[in-house]
Amino acid sequence: MTAMIERAVTSGTFSLDGGTWEVDNNVWVVGDDAECVVVDAAHDAAAILRVVGHRTVRAILLTHAHDDHIDAAAELARQTGAPTYLHPEDRMLWDRVHDTPPAHSLADGMTFDVAGVTLEVLHTPGHSPGSCCFHAPDLETVFTGDTLFHGGPGATGRSFSDFDTIVASITDRLLTLPPDTEVRTGHGDSTTIGDEAPHRQEWVDQHQA
Repeated sequence: MTAMIERAVTSGTFSLDGGTWEVDNNVWVVGDDAECVVVDAAHDAAAILRVVGHRTVRAILLTHAHDDHIDAAAELARQTGAPTYLHPEDRMLWDRVHDTPPAHSLADGMTFDVAGVTLEVLHTPGHSPGSCCFHAPDLETVFTGDTLFHGGPGATGRSFSDFDTIVASITDRLLTLPPDTEVRTGHGDSTTIGDEAPHRQEWVDQHQA
C-alpha cells in the first residue's frame, strides 16, 4: 500500500512568556496499514492513538518544543514504545514541559524511512532555535510545524525567536523546494510552496513597517 498522510486536530493551550492562549494543532501521521511516524504530539495522546490504530509507530518527530507541540509526547511514547526526536537547540523549551529528555536528537539531513517513503530533516530555525521541517519528496509534501503557514512565517515575537532568521530559513530551505510541494502546517490550513513564494518580500516589508 502506498504511504498516506492523515491528520488529527487536537485542542489545548500554548504558554510562553507569561501568557496562555487556546490553540488547535495539526498532528500528522505518515504511513501505511502496518507502520507510521507521527509529526508532533499535541495535547491529546488518545486522539492521536485513534488515528494510529493498530500500526507500529516508528518515531515521534517533533518540529519544535513549544509546549502545544510536545505536551502529549511522553504519553504517546509510553503507549506506543516509539522514540521521540527533537533538535537539541530546543531542549530548554522541552525541559519546561517534561522531566525526562527526548530519546534522540534531530540533525539537519537526517532521514526517516517509513512505508516506502523517506522524510528528510530540514533545520529551519527562527520560530525557535531548533525548529525543523520534514520533507517527504515522494509525497510532494513538507511538514513545517510553525515555520511556514498559509500566509507567511510563524510568529517571532516571543522568547527564543527571530524574524530575520525565520525568513532566511524559509528562503533557503523551503522556497527552494518544488512549487507544487504541499505545505502541511502545525496550525490551520495547508498551502503550497508555489503559493507562498511570491509573497516573501511582502512579509519583510510588513515586518519593517
